[in-house]
Amino acid sequence: MDSQHRHFNWRRMSAQDMATVALIAAQVHPDYPEDERIFAERQALYPDGCLLLETGAQVAGYVISHPWQERQPPALNSLLQALPAIPSTYYIHDVALLPAARGLGAASQLVDILMQLAQAADLATMSLVAVNDSHAFWARHGFALINDPALQEKLNSYDAAARFLAKDIARC
Repeated sequence: MDSQHRHFNWRRMSAQDMATVALIAAQVHPDYPEDERIFAERQALYPDGCLLLETGAQVAGYVISHPWQERQPPALNSLLQALPAIPSTYYIHDVALLPAARGLGAASQLVDILMQLAQAADLATMSLVAVNDSHAFWARHGFALINDPALQEKLNSYDAAARFLAKDIARC
């Protein structure tokens, strides 16, 4: 890998980035479609947790994340209306990296950034729904599978392979 491809930067997403986010989402998550307004709402509700990955002059990925309620992942393609007054987890709604951005270490750096955001919000856990066989990546970063029958119907709305994962960060 040449040095040009090792340079990347996570920056705060802006409202003007929504079309780019939607294009990346359509490429990376074609089986989990979400309207552009879903991304825009989350960016407006919690801009600190919505970041874009830049590799050189290219946008190569994004994350949408925000404080939320433990074991209550929002339904796919649904508006939140508001964040909870007293959140209990830091929810990672979506991470999407274009193929050219994979293997750079950007996703691992992102986990650290999100953990700092969660700790700054005084939340003891991080959680997510893992799709596209990403659960092994999350497991390497300390996320554990949560087998909760109450979550199964919501997980099935993604697909049969979707998994709910959480990480205790209170002691990190």
